[in-house]
Amino acid sequence: MIQNPIIEAMLNRKSIRKYTDGMPSDEVIETIVRAAQQAPFAAQMCSLLLSRKKGQIPFSAPLLFTVCVDAYKLEQIMARRNWSIACNDLSLLLYGIQDAVLMAENLVIAGESLELGSCFIGNAPYRAESIIKSYQLPRRVFPVVQLTMGYPAENPPPRPRYPIDYFLFENEYPRFSDETVERAMKEMDGGFQAQDYYRRANYMVPLEGDREETFTFDTYGWTEHMGRKWGQWLTSSKDILAQLSACGFDLTGGNE
Repeated sequence: MIQNPIIEAMLNRKSIRKYTDGMPSDEVIETIVRAAQQAPFAAQMCSLLLSRKKGQIPFSAPLLFTVCVDAYKLEQIMARRNWSIACNDLSLLLYGIQDAVLMAENLVIAGESLELGSCFIGNAPYRAESIIKSYQLPRRVFPVVQLTMGYPAENPPPRPRYPIDYFLFENEYPRFSDETVERAMKEMDGGFQAQDYYRRANYMVPLEGDREETFTFDTYGWTEHMGRKWGQWLTSSKDILAQLSACGFDLTGGNE
């Protein structure tokens, strides 16, 4: 593979959950935020919230960013041109999420280039009402993901990824052979087990219902972890629809 500092930073990226007490300077923060803004966008329909409240940030990180879809400020500009949003909220959110996550990844890469580590916190959408209160958010702003950031106090290895033939499909989507699927599973499970990831975290997703536990930390891996998460959790859309509604987005058809 071709190597350069940007590629190396991206390939070595990993989630950091232990940070030093060092606070990034205002100049560092401004630099990474400006780099984040230069991500591709549909409508710049995103905003960043920042907290430096020591003791209130996960993993005792010095910085907590909240990445938001922001239709509110778009509406402010459109109103001054005598327009109002006619686009349905589902489409609006899809484009806004694209803007938000592209910007978030730029933020991470820029941080890595300045020796900052980070960790995404994916349950922000399910805590939208709490985030609204914390930041006094106006309607039409929806938190998509949060991101801790600071100087790392640990150096874990990068986590495994699928083999490229289970990820990159040229011209048409393939129909996977059993061998291809099993090789992808083996690569993911073997990689996490080699790092003793779940034993170190002392965590396996608890089984629900009448399934009998047959795994130990010697055999539990990424594929079982994913199976348990997406095979048991969030079976109803009721909670997320309620959080979206609290932010002023209607996905039930009421805005048609």
